[in-house]
Amino acid sequence: MNNKKTTNVLTLGFALFAMFFGAGNLLLPPLIGLGVGSNYLVAMIAFGLTGILLPFTGILSIVYSGDSFNDLGNRINKYLSGILGTIIMICIGPLIAIPRTAATTFEVGVKPFFPELNPMWGSVIFFAITLVLAIRPSKVVDVIGNYLTPVLLVLLALLIVMGIVNPTADFLPSDLTMVQSFSKGFVEGYQTLDVLASVIFAGIIITAARDKGYTDTKSKSQIVIISGLLSTTCLLFVYGGLIYLGATSGEANPDITRAELLIEISRNILGHYGLVAIGLCMAFACLTTSIALTSAVGTFFSQLTNGKLSYTVLVVICTLISFGLSILGVDDIINFAYPPLAFVYPIVITLVIYIVLFGKIIKSKAPYVGALLASTVIATLGLLKLLGYFDEATLTNLNKIPFFEYDLGWIVPSVIGFILGLIYEKFSSK
Repeated sequence: MNNKKTTNVLTLGFALFAMFFGAGNLLLPPLIGLGVGSNYLVAMIAFGLTGILLPFTGILSIVYSGDSFNDLGNRINKYLSGILGTIIMICIGPLIAIPRTAATTFEVGVKPFFPELNPMWGSVIFFAITLVLAIRPSKVVDVIGNYLTPVLLVLLALLIVMGIVNPTADFLPSDLTMVQSFSKGFVEGYQTLDVLASVIFAGIIITAARDKGYTDTKSKSQIVIISGLLSTTCLLFVYGGLIYLGATSGEANPDITRAELLIEISRNILGHYGLVAIGLCMAFACLTTSIALTSAVGTFFSQLTNGKLSYTVLVVICTLISFGLSILGVDDIINFAYPPLAFVYPIVITLVIYIVLFGKIIKSKAPYVGALLASTVIATLGLLKLLGYFDEATLTNLNKIPFFEYDLGWIVPSVIGFILGLIYEKFSSK
């Protein structure tokens, strides 16, 4: 690999890592570690599936389908990319992810130093920077990959390595079984929103690769996949380290918030400097994600409306809505986010996995439609369960669906739907 290609891989890979690694990615792993204690390895594997492997699979699904999420959705149905893409963009954009980045930055990076400061002013500064840097999408990847991410990685590596070398306490005992610990890690990975984001971020990275001269399909796919592998390696190190720090934190307060736990871990490991380090980590992690997501929202809806809504106008609207919701606070945003994410995640995961596994050998649409319909039905039932619409008798019957009680009930039905789609396609073709 020549020097220019190496530089491009580092820029694109670090940019992709920083896009993925935002508010939830820094806050969620320590609390998972605290919850599962000595079962941290199982939870780490499960969280890695939804937080690392599936996002990488999402990138592959776009690479195999074309240049953007529209190309992926159009393989199934011409309306799918617009409908599902809109739901995804609202979730990873102004409704959940972007407000959470600002709220997290304030609670972890600002509030410990300025406890009397109104969170509104922290959000004003945060979104002013986001708007300035997102307004020029061509510069997003280079700014994030070349300048912001290296600082973030160095600070995180310092915290994690020091915590592993000198752990605060022994592993906490766990009241959860191995299966429960796995389920907790897997489902908590939904809150990173990275599978949803991956099918959008892939388009940004592909565009950046094309701008750097990788225009033919082979070279473009190669540079994006290598960059994706670099990103996943960084995520694996960071997630594993943060879950370990949570499991060895020695924290006895079961009601501690995510932000408070992260602050406490940083203080125990690095003292007062730990607060400064984690504050900077949070600012860089959240800012890079906020910039990337705001740019993605503007690009997606501008293309969806065929330019009737300009990129600049959409970025401004997205920033204003995100600013308003960010004042709610991190925990309220995360608690609010779980039901919609629990609904949309199984659908996107099904689409991504089946396209990557079978997209090159099965070209017909019916199997994928069958799998998506099955996942959508189960996701709807899961949503109604979370909202409390079912009585005990109904839940008992629904729990007969394999893995439904662990919020993974979409797995087997999607396989059945895919097989039924294949059978239908075979007989209809005859």
